[in-house]
Amino acid sequence: MKDNQLVSLSKQLAVEIINLCSNLKDSKKSSVLTNQLLRCGTSIGANVREGNYASSRQDFINKFQIALKECYETEYWLELFVETNIITQNEYSFLINSCNKIRRLLVASINTAKACQ
Repeated sequence: MKDNQLVSLSKQLAVEIINLCSNLKDSKKSSVLTNQLLRCGTSIGANVREGNYASSRQDFINKFQIALKECYETEYWLELFVETNIITQNEYSFLINSCNKIRRLLVASINTAKACQ
């Protein structure tokens, strides 16, 4: 259940990040920062998917740890975006809440996998 929820939430976050970055580019607020957010925000779901098809438990843990790092990086860029008024507080709140949910699920999945080694 957690993995299915994690796949779904990380994909939803990626779609939201893609839409946000696309809107920023359309409004001429595009920058290197937008590209950074796009990369890390979409990487979370890609690594979760890879982890679900890992060749070993250690490979699974590695992919989920990468996804966790990307989640933390996404949170960092979102904080910068809201503090510099690139995005609104409402946009930030929605996206950071999604990141928080994903982060908690990733940590739980990593801890469970490590406990089973």
